Amino acid sequence: MASAIGTEMTQFALTIWIWQQTQTTTAIALLSFFFLLPQIAISLFAGIIIDRFNRQKLMIFSDICVGACTITIGLLYSIDLLQIWHLYGLAVIYGCCGQLQGLAFSASISSIVDRKHYSRVSSMRMLIMYGGTIISPALVGSLYPTIGLMGIIAIDLATFIVGITTVLMVRIPQAKSSPSDRDDGKTIWQQLFWGIDYIRARPSLVSITTIFCLFLFAYHTSETLYQPMILARTGSNAQILSTVALSAGIGGVVGAVVLSIVGGVPRQIQGMLIAFIGVGLGTLALGLSQTQPVWMLAQFFAAACIPLAYSSTDAIWYTKVEPAVQGRVLAAAHTIGSIVGALASVIAGVLADRVFEPLMNSGNSIALALTPLFGTGKGSGIALLLTISAIAMVSIGIGGNAFPNLRN
Repeated sequence: MASAIGTEMTQFALTIWIWQQTQTTTAIALLSFFFLLPQIAISLFAGIIIDRFNRQKLMIFSDICVGACTITIGLLYSIDLLQIWHLYGLAVIYGCCGQLQGLAFSASISSIVDRKHYSRVSSMRMLIMYGGTIISPALVGSLYPTIGLMGIIAIDLATFIVGITTVLMVRIPQAKSSPSDRDDGKTIWQQLFWGIDYIRARPSLVSITTIFCLFLFAYHTSETLYQPMILARTGSNAQILSTVALSAGIGGVVGAVVLSIVGGVPRQIQGMLIAFIGVGLGTLALGLSQTQPVWMLAQFFAAACIPLAYSSTDAIWYTKVEPAVQGRVLAAAHTIGSIVGALASVIAGVLADRVFEPLMNSGNSIALALTPLFGTGKGSGIALLLTISAIAMVSIGIGGNAFPNLRN
């Protein structure tokens, strides 16, 4: 939780800093792209590493590398040399280390937790993430005007120490593999794509991977757009953006706490599809609104549904995949998801700046027809694209029941 708060504070502050420097959605979207891009390249290698080496030490190593990236940003900023391309380069390193840490953490869960608690533990992970989302925007909104980016980075570094110390205190056993799961005699390419072959051989896992990637594309599009939309509509008001992000964090925590208590839904696949619809409806209200109170309520509702989507999906993966090979299989799934997320971020930024923003300010018949819903001026085109992504999420949640391999 402490580490998540610090990391989220730095990311939130950097988003504000980039917007102040460029006033473009693409610049913010590219930061997400360069964060996700290395995850595509490293995920398959990370899966092999995680199944072979001590997962606890890998988490500590990753934390140290991420801390070094944060120190570098602070040093460059302190001597007035920080450029946006520096952030893109460091995002590549950050993405690699974050992916290794996240996969090692995911693959460790089934080794230390009983199967009946998988949904609860996944919900607690979402609680950690959204706990940071609650506290971080509030802190950044109040502290950024006084202590600036450098002060935020100093707080982030202090939380890294707490995070590493916590991991050192926990014993994480390494799962034992069977002879059929080992890589003896396999070429490097066979080892890298072992997890993908594992998924391809199981129609149910192919189905859940496909439907979740469709949702991820629409979801990453909306996540890329909502912050620049609010900044554009409010004259770069960091306080308003902070309150909306804070509402999302509270919603995520509420959803995670409820699920960690009740333990999820009876049929995990239905929980996932219902969550897709809920996230889509919340995002739809976000895109159609132009007022802060509705933005806050919309983000609260959408974020409250996210823990149900991820905990339901995680529980299925933990149950269907043997612990000894979860590193490679989860890495394969994350690789596919990272490709989708990276593409969605870049496409969303380019479409917003080059297509939808000019469209809504062109004065043509389409713009005039849509003006009652989205208004005019900066942010109206972003809101239109955000609404389209919301409709896609609702459609994916409803349409998922049409496929027997997924539904059953």
